[in-house]
Amino acid sequence: MRRQLRPTDVKRLNRTWRRNTHHRLGLVVESVTGPFNIGSIFRSAAAFGVDEIWLAGNATPPTNPKAGKTALGTERLVTWHEAVPAVEAVKAAREAGYAVLAIELTGEAVPLHKAGLDRDVCLVVGSEDHGCSPALLDAVDGACYIPQVGRVGSFNVAVAAAIALAEVRRQEWENLPDS
Repeated sequence: MRRQLRPTDVKRLNRTWRRNTHHRLGLVVESVTGPFNIGSIFRSAAAFGVDEIWLAGNATPPTNPKAGKTALGTERLVTWHEAVPAVEAVKAAREAGYAVLAIELTGEAVPLHKAGLDRDVCLVVGSEDHGCSPALLDAVDGACYIPQVGRVGSFNVAVAAAIALAEVRRQEWENLPDS
C-alpha cells in the first residue's frame, strides 16, 4: 500500500538530493508585478535551491504582503537583491560567475531540454504581459524556450520559472543513481 512519507523521511530524501547538487542556480526576475507570481517564484526558487535572485525593472519585492501569502516564508531562504535595471541585474549575475539564459520565445532560442544547463546558470524570466525586454535579451548569453503542444501561447510566469528551475536540476541529476 502506498503511503505518504513522514516528515523525517522527507528531510532524509531531500538531504540526499541536496548532497548531489553542486551547481549554483540563479534567477533574474524582470518586471514581474503580480505579488502572487512573485511569491510562487520565490517558493519554487527555495525548493530547487536557487542561490540568488536579482529583481529587475519594476518587479514586486517578496516583502509585499500578498507575495508573502504565497511564498510562505521561503523568501528568507533565498538571497535576493532589490530591483535594478535589467541589464545591471544580468551584469551582476554574470560577474557572480553564472551563464545567463533567458526563458523566452525568440528566433534563436533552443528548447529548454537541449540548453546544456548542467553548469552554474542564472535563468531570466520576464513580465507577465510582455516577457523579457529587448535590452535584457541583448544582454543575456542565450535564450531557451519551453516546448508546448497545446493551443495556449505561453505559460504563467511563475509556472514557467518552476518548469525551468526543475529542468536545470533534472539535467544536473540526470546521471545519478536513483535515490
